[in-house]
This record gives sequence, C-alpha cells and structure tokens, in this order.
Amino acid sequence: MENSFLTAQENEVLDYVVKFAREEVKPLAREIDRDMEVPRALIDRMRDLGLFATYIPEKYGGAGMSFRFLIKVIEEISKACPSTALVLDGALTLFAEPLLMFGGEDLKSKYLTRVAKGAIGGLALTEPGSGSDAASIKTMAVKKGKNYIVNGDKIFISNGRLAEFYVVDVVTDPSKGYRGISTFVVDADTPGLEISRDIHKMGIRGSSTVELVFNNVEIPEENVVGQIDGGFRVVMETLDAGRIGIASQALGIAEGAFEEAVEYIKERKQFGRSISSFQGIEFMVADMATKIEASRQLIYAAIEAWEKHTDSVKLSSMAKLFASDMAMSVTTDCLQLFGGYGYTTDFDAERHMRDAKITQIYEGTNQIQRVIISKEILRNK
Repeated sequence: MENSFLTAQENEVLDYVVKFAREEVKPLAREIDRDMEVPRALIDRMRDLGLFATYIPEKYGGAGMSFRFLIKVIEEISKACPSTALVLDGALTLFAEPLLMFGGEDLKSKYLTRVAKGAIGGLALTEPGSGSDAASIKTMAVKKGKNYIVNGDKIFISNGRLAEFYVVDVVTDPSKGYRGISTFVVDADTPGLEISRDIHKMGIRGSSTVELVFNNVEIPEENVVGQIDGGFRVVMETLDAGRIGIASQALGIAEGAFEEAVEYIKERKQFGRSISSFQGIEFMVADMATKIEASRQLIYAAIEAWEKHTDSVKLSSMAKLFASDMAMSVTTDCLQLFGGYGYTTDFDAERHMRDAKITQIYEGTNQIQRVIISKEILRNK
C-alpha cells in the first residue's frame, strides 16, 4: 500500500506492519479481548520487528521515522486490535514524545535507548479527582536534597503492568496553580510505587489499565522532563500529539468494522438477493465511507499542523473529536448491518463498538475537545 505522505522507506516498512496486523494480530483479537491482556509473545514480536524503534531518533538507537508514520502504524494495528496498538501508542506517543520534545540529553539517552530496544513506557497523569481538568492534579512532590518525594494516586494508566517506567505529572509548588506542575520520569520498580488495582473495562479490554499509588517515592531531580514547574506545558503538548494518536486509533477501529460489515452484507441474502443491493443499505455504506475518509483527511491536516507547530492545538482536538464520534457512529451502524448476529459474540461487530467508545473519552473527553476548539477559534479572532 502506497501513501504519498510517507517516504519510500516508511512505505516499505508500513507494508510489513499491515501484513503483521492482518496475519498475526487480527487472529488473536478475540482472545485478547476475552483474556484481557495482549500476549507477551505478541509484544515480543512487535519488538523483534523493530516497531518500538521506528519513531526513536537514530542517535538513540532508533530508525528515526516520522510522526506521520507512527500515526499510520497506530491506525493499521488498530484495524486488527486497538488494545495491541495502544501498547505501541503509549510507549511512543505518551512516553517517548514528551522526552523528545522537552527532555535533557542525559534523560533521552537513558530512556529512549531502552524504548528503541522495546522497553514499554506509560503516562501517569489522570487522578481519581482530576480527569479532563489536568491542572487540578493533587499528587505532591516535595524536594529533599537532590530528590523529590512523591505522594499521591494516579488512575486509568495505560500500559500499567507492562511499563518499565512512566512519565508522571506532579505538583511541586501548590501556590502557583497549574504553573507549579512538574513532569518527571519514574522507574516502575522504584520503592513506594505500587499498582493498587487493575481496572476492568468495557472495551480495549486487552490494554493493561491500572491505578498507581505513590507512597514516599523518591525521584531524582535529574529525571525532570523540561524544567521544574514547567510541566503543564509538557502535559499539554504531549496531549496534542496523543490526541492525533487516538484519532488514528478511532479511524482504524472504524475501518476494521466497516471492512467486515461490507464483506458480510455482500454475502447475506434476504428476499432472494444480497442485502447490499437494498438502497437503504447502500446509503448507510456511502455515509460510513464518507465519514471514514473525512476523518482520515482531518487527521492528515492535524499531523501537518503538529509537525509545523501551526494551529496544532485546534486541529488535534478537531481530529480526535471528529474521528472518535465517527468511530462510534460507524461501529454502531456496522453492528446494525449484521442484524441479530451483530448483537452476539459470533462476530466482532459488538467488540468494535465497545472498543470505539473509549476514543470519545480518553485524552480529554469530546466535550472538552469542543471547549478547546472554540477557545482556540475565539482567542484568535
């Protein structure tokens, strides 16, 4: 498959990703959903294929491929199994990206080289009392010598049990409000850092999602990402990239559901003919295909804006909002095309709908995306 916005090398690697997703990931998707975990063997296979290294710069042992390539990879794997795609998305978009944008050279060398070899990271931002309002986090970090002592609770952490390290956002100066937030890297095996529980979900059930408790966790000051008290900017720019990743995940989920539904309606016969020949069905197919393609083009626009640092806040929120709403709509309509069979676990239609729902919620709910978009527009008028 040729994508004109990728380099020749990236297109060549993408062909392998598509083959891997179709032949090795998709056959395991039901098992992953049922068992609520991505098999280690599949993660090892992603590591062997060098997928974790693709987005890491060459100086840290990676292949130095583009952000747009990473987003395309997330889409293709999400067609087969979004839980599997989220392992890669979390490691690169949510962990590696803030280090690439803001990390010092020592921090990059220490952690990005490990990511390139397949070590998995995660982002610990959300708290039980702080979801879309990232500025209201309560996890505290108090300086002690050359370390910070961290206490608090983080929830809905993707890659929870897989991660060897996390990017974590904490309050270092409560008197400054959001200007007193700092971002650090913390190793998962640091004393005092514990997983208090696994969180079982409606969809993307194979993604390890946990609650983390910080109990007097010591983090070296040298592990700060960017500057002390400069973490809110790190968070916001990381989420700009992350929302494009979620948009791509939503696109992949919708494409996977749509392809299966089209195949089914061509074969399913009622009243002596294929149901795909009925005009009502044809209209549904046309509408879904149009929504999918519109989402793709908006994602491409968001990628370009993010790479050029022009209007990226607005466009990344638009892409996430539109693509996730599209995915929920398309997967619901695809299930309808299967009729009664769609409501059973005999087909994957119900799983696609369950998986799609989270894309409207995480990385900022779609209601928050509308607030962000409107503020960006009105601020610039």
